[in-house]
Amino acid sequence: MSFFSFGQSAQIDIVLNDAETRKKAEHKTEDGKKDQYFLFYDGDTVSGKVNITLKNPGKRLEHQGIKIEFIGQIELYYDRGNNYEFVSLVKDLARPGELTQSQTFDFEFTNVEKPYEAYTGQNVKLCKEMDIVVHTLSIYPELNSSIKMEVGIEDCLHIEFESNKSKYHLKDVIVGKIYFLLVRIKIRHMEIDIIKRETTGTGTNVYHENDTIAKYEIMDGAPVRGESIPIRLFLAGYEITPTMRDINKKYSVRYYLNLVLIYEEERRYFKQQEITLWRRGDVVRKSMSHQTAIASQRFEGSSSDEKALAHAQAKEQ
Repeated sequence: MSFFSFGQSAQIDIVLNDAETRKKAEHKTEDGKKDQYFLFYDGDTVSGKVNITLKNPGKRLEHQGIKIEFIGQIELYYDRGNNYEFVSLVKDLARPGELTQSQTFDFEFTNVEKPYEAYTGQNVKLCKEMDIVVHTLSIYPELNSSIKMEVGIEDCLHIEFESNKSKYHLKDVIVGKIYFLLVRIKIRHMEIDIIKRETTGTGTNVYHENDTIAKYEIMDGAPVRGESIPIRLFLAGYEITPTMRDINKKYSVRYYLNLVLIYEEERRYFKQQEITLWRRGDVVRKSMSHQTAIASQRFEGSSSDEKALAHAQAKEQ
């Protein structure tokens, strides 16, 4: 991949050693478009070659040294110009001198820690200088509390929504049920939405952006007392990321189930419940046990008991 150039003197390209076989992932860019990028996980080694091609072979190119950097940084759109680095690794490839012919340099960043998943939102992006994307994996949280939301208007309405868990992987299915315990008003429409809430900044400079990711129609018409409606909401078809809490003290991304009722004269009533989303690996391999243990400790929705259990399970792999 072309990286940068020395004007009219040379062209520099960075080529990953496993570029032909490494998996790619689709990722949204700042302008809203989607592209394919090389996919890396926490702990993966990043290695390859730096090719410096002289445009005028035989003509000397003086330099003050050649190095390659692996940088992870966060850019907040409201604070452009100030990038916050959380990973910064440097490899020196050549001492100061001169090049008289095209040359190739090998590099390797071994078992690189990549603590945060790549993310581009409305007010923040986790940046990349090379065309790579980082995904953070977690193991399944065995202790997974259920959800129970009650919606009530005194002497008029009592509805309960139940789901068997509150933590879902990105290709999971939200399975639940709506129970109508008391209905004395005319409900015209009812739906469950998935809301993504992005929070950036600290102190007085805090910005919140809500984005409705999904709308699931429960009913269109008037229910009766004692009726129940099953719900199956498939997450795989939506653009969602894992839940991210207080990433490098700069931003958070949280998800909520939003139960919405529309009744007489277009009045609205809603109630929200936070859910935790996480990414699981496509294939579980014994060689991933160390990476899985690290990921389980970073799982943001877990209690201390869950983390201890996840760590113990990872050791057993």
